[in-house]
Amino acid sequence: MEKRKYQGTCDTCAYYSYDEEYEIYECDMNMDEDDYIRFVTDSHSGCPYYRNGDEYLVVRKQM
Repeated sequence: MEKRKYQGTCDTCAYYSYDEEYEIYECDMNMDEDDYIRFVTDSHSGCPYYRNGDEYLVVRKQM
């Protein structure tokens, strides 16, 4: 899946993980074919599945 700029980048997304078998990073979000095509072809909208993977974000806000 290509990297895009929107709410965050794929690097910070909770669904972006390393696949040891293929030795690549990939999106683990289970999208159907229509969602995937819409995501890849629409360069102006953000990823609707993006979720910040930073576990310490809430703690930093409290400090």
